[in-house]
Amino acid sequence: MTIAVVVLSQGGVPLARKVMASLPDAILYGLKGRTTGVDISYIHFGETLRQLFQAGIPILGVCAAGILIRTLAPLLNSKWQEPPVLAIAEDGSAVVPLLGGLQGANDLARQVAAGLQIVAAITTSGDLRFQTALLAPPPGYRLANPDDAKSFIADLLAGATVRLVGQAPWLENSRLPFATEGELTIRVISKTDVSFDAEQQECLDCQPGRDCLVYYCDNQLNPSEPQPNSKKLAIVGIGPGSSAWLSPEVKTILQTASDWVGYKTYLDLAEPWRLPHTQRHESDNRVELDRARQALDLAATGRSVVLMSSGDPGIYGMAAALFEVLDQEAQPAWQDVEIQVCPGISAMQAAAAQIGAPLGHDFCVISLSNILKPWEVIAQRLTAAAQADFAIAIYNPLSQQRTWQLEQARTLLLQWRSPQTPVVLARNLGRPGQTVTVKPLVQLVTEDADMRTVILIGSSQTRIVQQSNGKQWVYTPRHY
Repeated sequence: MTIAVVVLSQGGVPLARKVMASLPDAILYGLKGRTTGVDISYIHFGETLRQLFQAGIPILGVCAAGILIRTLAPLLNSKWQEPPVLAIAEDGSAVVPLLGGLQGANDLARQVAAGLQIVAAITTSGDLRFQTALLAPPPGYRLANPDDAKSFIADLLAGATVRLVGQAPWLENSRLPFATEGELTIRVISKTDVSFDAEQQECLDCQPGRDCLVYYCDNQLNPSEPQPNSKKLAIVGIGPGSSAWLSPEVKTILQTASDWVGYKTYLDLAEPWRLPHTQRHESDNRVELDRARQALDLAATGRSVVLMSSGDPGIYGMAAALFEVLDQEAQPAWQDVEIQVCPGISAMQAAAAQIGAPLGHDFCVISLSNILKPWEVIAQRLTAAAQADFAIAIYNPLSQQRTWQLEQARTLLLQWRSPQTPVVLARNLGRPGQTVTVKPLVQLVTEDADMRTVILIGSSQTRIVQQSNGKQWVYTPRHY
């Protein structure tokens, strides 16, 4: 789907290009004489905007909301036909859906906001409270009586309960106030139940009306809705934290899943990509095996499930936990679940990229956590890595309960490494408060790190180079 991103000045072009990074079919329109490096130059803002709107093309204006509203006001006569229109602040601080709520404006706003690492300014009451849009069902569903929806939603907002007849995961996973004896009714009629003809209008238990919304469903036309008996489980890595580091593959899977399973903090990081039909299953950080079982159980019932890790799921992540459960417990219901592992940017990769190339030659990765292995094994591996002159990426350097391992590790490493060996400390990568610092190994202390820190220890060959502008880089040469 083509999307028009419209800017009025050169100051809006960098932000527009950033927004377009997650919108592959977007075209950048810029005012002639005031912008360069755009895809299409226009002369008259109002005329161009109205032509795009009348053609049904979604519009993202990097400008004030007021100018968009005043320009398009003469054309506003049917909310059922309006394409999405969004206003984006030039500094990237706000994304506001203005028009086209029935054509996916809110979902588009969430997608844009995720790329900017902000929260979209959604104001639709039903969407906010019920986490779904009854007037804009997902592809493959059609609302038979849209004229009744306004009063129906008003009754829900006033406190009415609703009864669901039929099956639709996007409704079942919403926050609609369902009740067995609901005052209102939503009926879903699947193509597999009855044919699409006038007989559906004569349904005796729920005829379309003010107190009953009827949806016709053809799952074959609905790529975004999890299909019956899909039995899919994707173990995904969302990277350290920045949405810019999320792969296109993972973004697609997040937005097409019926269920997300994961540690609450990680689910919150990915929340901008969650669509209303997707259900969250939160848990604490130390119940990895329980999470894996829950994900397998959900997938075995026919759901399309995401099991979420930060970083890469195969590096101290949920992939190993999932296969451990599958190997040791082997429930019959799990055997035909379709499992997929989707890579993510690891914390060590992100840390290395922020400071140069400290892992540019042979390296190894060691976790200092002694929860799943004894400290004696960790000490042995640290010593062997130091003797072999590997650069070393250290995960889980300490926690509130484990405060002594980092200093012990430094003592071991100093037996084989120069006191001036460069050490990179990267904390809160891709998140607010990110810091990346470099110091010599001899000065490494417990207060330098926490569980949100990854540490890169250089080899004997690792060097620090400084540009004339003061920027400091750390790299390990490719030759030895």
